[in-house]
Amino acid sequence: MKVLAAMSGGVDSSVSALLLHRQGHQVIGAMMRFWPDQRTDSTFETCCSPDAAYQARRVARQVGIPFYLLDYREVFDRSIRRPFLEAYREGKTPNPCVRCNTFVKFGALLEQARALGCDAVATGHYVRHRDAFGTPGLFRGSDSAKDQSYFLWGTPGDAAARLIFPVGHLRKAQVRELALDAGLITAGKPESQDICFVPGALREYLSSELGHAPGPIRDLASGEVLGQHQGVQFYTIGQKRGLGLTRSDQERYVVRIDAEARTLWVGAAQDCLSDRLTAEQANWLLDPEDLPESLEAQLRYRSSAVRARLYAVQKDSFTLQLAEPQFAVTPGQSVVLYQGDRLLGGGVIA
Repeated sequence: MKVLAAMSGGVDSSVSALLLHRQGHQVIGAMMRFWPDQRTDSTFETCCSPDAAYQARRVARQVGIPFYLLDYREVFDRSIRRPFLEAYREGKTPNPCVRCNTFVKFGALLEQARALGCDAVATGHYVRHRDAFGTPGLFRGSDSAKDQSYFLWGTPGDAAARLIFPVGHLRKAQVRELALDAGLITAGKPESQDICFVPGALREYLSSELGHAPGPIRDLASGEVLGQHQGVQFYTIGQKRGLGLTRSDQERYVVRIDAEARTLWVGAAQDCLSDRLTAEQANWLLDPEDLPESLEAQLRYRSSAVRARLYAVQKDSFTLQLAEPQFAVTPGQSVVLYQGDRLLGGGVIA
């Protein structure tokens, strides 16, 4: 096949391109440029940075494939950066990596692949792609410690058949070994854990972009004002550190964020427990009528999935009853649904 391989300058996408080339596919390496012309030095080591682009180009030369740097600055700013800031302004805690996969990598990049006459797009995600009951399905990666299916719940249903994940069946150690054996310059490159467009600390970035809008911190039980915050964008559900409360008779956590009233509501840890949620912006990787009523739900990337039941399923929303109360169910975060290892879809917690 003719395959457009998304390259980020990391070891996973480097090995993905290498494996496809060895399998005899016609591979075109591509990296999407997101960074603006004015960019601080502190983010040059993150994924999708100028340094990463240089490394991706060198890997493409090592593998023996062409490489293109694609200008996606406008798309990224419109689809990722601005909604990210708006969500924080509304007191939510967004996940930009999910939106990037949905609207850029498996949206705009697939369109680019069609324009280049490519049959598929490949990435270095730890996700498996195989047929399930006669239709293409996405499944958790074989390496449970690196599984990235959580970030792909928004993948358009018609895109699944045109995606390839060459390292999804491998463990991270195996990927590094393949890179070392091939002499790839990214073999020992550490993983980036930062948000690619945020220079430095997140709080400083939000402060520079959104400013400060102080408001009261109120006790959930009594309504008493316990202190003042600097802006709802600096807090998230379940947070207990950095509240600046001087009273020590009880540990307090952020329970609710009212952005319109500029108010943080705090309470006890048990006040942060929820066994029911609603989700919006839903995406389904199979016909909603075929969804099982009982399934597993994952509320954060590093959390374990919990048993849950679906209610009020619509094209773009659903309600979920959790078998056990969960701590800090957070608006803006993703709730991702599975049946075993199979990814069913998900939504944004409302």
